[in-house]
Amino acid sequence: MPDLTGRTAIVTGANSGLGFYTAQALARNGAAVTMAVRDVAKGATARDLMGPLKGELEVWRLDLSDLESVRTFAKKWSPTHEGGLDLLINNAGIMAIPRRVSADGFEMQFATNHLGHFALTGLLLPALVAVPHSRVVNVSSGAHRMARRMNFDDLMGEHKYSKWGAYGQSKLANLLFTSELQRRLAANDLTVTASAAHPGWAATNLQGVGPSMSGASLEGKITALANKVIAQSPQMGALPTLFAATMPGLPGNSYVGPGGLGEMRGHPKLVDRSESAKDPQQAARLWRVSEDLTDIHFPLD
Repeated sequence: MPDLTGRTAIVTGANSGLGFYTAQALARNGAAVTMAVRDVAKGATARDLMGPLKGELEVWRLDLSDLESVRTFAKKWSPTHEGGLDLLINNAGIMAIPRRVSADGFEMQFATNHLGHFALTGLLLPALVAVPHSRVVNVSSGAHRMARRMNFDDLMGEHKYSKWGAYGQSKLANLLFTSELQRRLAANDLTVTASAAHPGWAATNLQGVGPSMSGASLEGKITALANKVIAQSPQMGALPTLFAATMPGLPGNSYVGPGGLGEMRGHPKLVDRSESAKDPQQAARLWRVSEDLTDIHFPLD
């Protein structure tokens, strides 16, 4: 990684898992990092565990499932960081949970994994534009291939809900958002770039939440065993995100994942995405729907 002294970053979900190691690596290389977390106390504990750092770490509250929290974060963060924003790492996520609705009435996985980050990016866009060659990195997943298309007729799973189907759809949304954002940034001659990354199978607490909420003890035991036998470490899982955030000359709309068998583990490389994730019509429609749902309108034609 290059030296990041003087650069500013926001990492969502930075108190554990991939977000923890992403924030730690950026700060170790000199970046001033804002850890955007739902639980400030847990964020402070995580910050204290990161060890010696070159850059500063701040802990700010952000609940991506609550659009009011997103607006409050952006409204307070921007005036206190007048130099702008170099890196926005949209990392936080939830996976395969029973159907829940957010504070705004949206299906929780779609709300947290996509809509919250869509809104956050739109509200922080002026801070990103203020810094030449700033970057947005959206953390997706190989599970985006579970969703053949966005189900615009039932985005919130009100008529038919599958916890894995909803997760796959939210991760497909991450990639469609990335491509449409990059298209609009380029069309407006802005130097901000948007890329995506996925960690492969990394052993974090993400996998255990869904089975715990569902009361599926057997699924939880199988997942825990697979994390020990198959998964790579969260430190390795964070490398694709760090590559996308800091690799010099990386073009916009790049997608980075592990280079090993099945993209499950290994060092980062540029990877492919599903045909559905490349569909410009789906991407444009998702953009319009997301603006309507969040009432956040990017200043990008």
